[in-house]
Amino acid sequence: MQSFWNSLPRPFFVSAPLADVTDPAFRRLLATYGKPDVTWTEFVSADGLYHMREKAKIPDKENPLMRDLAFTEAERPVVAQLFSRDPEMMAYAARLVADLGFDGVDLNMGCPDRAIERQGCGSAMIKTPATAQAVIAAAKSAGLPVSVKTRVGYNKESLDEWLPALFAAAPAAVTVHLRTRKELSLVPAHWELMQKAVALRDAHALSVLMLGNGDVADLDDARKRAAESGADGVMIGRGMFGNPWLFAGRKSTDTPLKDKLEALIELAHGFEALRPQKHFAILKKHIKAFATGFDGAAEMRARLMDAENAAELEAAIRQSLAESA
Repeated sequence: MQSFWNSLPRPFFVSAPLADVTDPAFRRLLATYGKPDVTWTEFVSADGLYHMREKAKIPDKENPLMRDLAFTEAERPVVAQLFSRDPEMMAYAARLVADLGFDGVDLNMGCPDRAIERQGCGSAMIKTPATAQAVIAAAKSAGLPVSVKTRVGYNKESLDEWLPALFAAAPAAVTVHLRTRKELSLVPAHWELMQKAVALRDAHALSVLMLGNGDVADLDDARKRAAESGADGVMIGRGMFGNPWLFAGRKSTDTPLKDKLEALIELAHGFEALRPQKHFAILKKHIKAFATGFDGAAEMRARLMDAENAAELEAAIRQSLAESA
C-alpha cells in the first residue's frame, strides 16, 4: 500500500503515544516547536468508539474519545492509535479514523496496564497472535496504512515467534519497545535486540518498516541508535516530555528557562481550551518536566502546583520570573 510511510526520510523520528501526555494540546505544541516526522495520538479504545457511535461526530464533553482524536493539519502525517481485541469494533474504529482524515492507524499491542490487559488488549495481544492478526486485518479494511506498536515479548523475549506472526498480517510498520511486558520500564531498553528485529524483517524479505523505542534521550541519541541497529526509524517518548523542541534537534539543556515556561503557559491554555476545567490536574504532570534543572526549581514547582487553571498558572509563572529577574 502506497502511503506516507513510503516518503519518509531514513532514518525518521516519531513521537510516542503517551497517555495523558500526547493529547491534542501537547501535539499542537510539538507541531509548533519541533514537529516529528510522524505524530501519534494517545491510544483510544476502539470498543469505546464503537459503543459511542451514535455520538461519533461530537468532539466535546459528551464524547471525550472524539476529543482525544482531534488534530490539526500542522501535525501531519498523523496516526491514530487504537486498541481492541475485537475485529468488528476495530473495523468500525478504523473506518471512523479514516473518515476523520487521519493518515494512518496504529494498533497498541504493547501497553502493560492491567486494566487494558484484562480486556485482552495491549501486551496481552502478544499471547494471542491469531487474534492480533485478525485485528490487523480488520483495521486494514478501512483503507489506511496500519502499523503496530508492541514489545519484545511478554514474560521473556520472543521475537522469533511474535514478529513473524505480525509480519504475516503485513502491517506497514512495526514499532518495538525494547523491553518485555514483565520488565515494564524498570530495566534499560535492550537496544541490541533491535538488530535482531531488523534481521527477522530482512529474513522474511518484507517491506515492513521497523522502528525502535525505549530510553532515547534526544535526536542525537536517536540517530546513533538507528545507525547501530539498522532501524528505519526511532520513536521517542519520555525524551520529549518538557522539551517540545526535541524533534528540531534541541536538547532540553539548550533551552532557556523563560522559553520553557512560556511554552508551559501555551500548553496550559491549549489544554484548558480542549478539556473541562475539572481535568486541569492532568496537566500538572508537565510542570515538573518544564520547571526543572535550575536553582530554585523545587520552590517554583511547589508554587505552580497550586494553580487550579491556566490563568493562575500563568500568573504564578510571571511572578516567579519577575522575582528571579
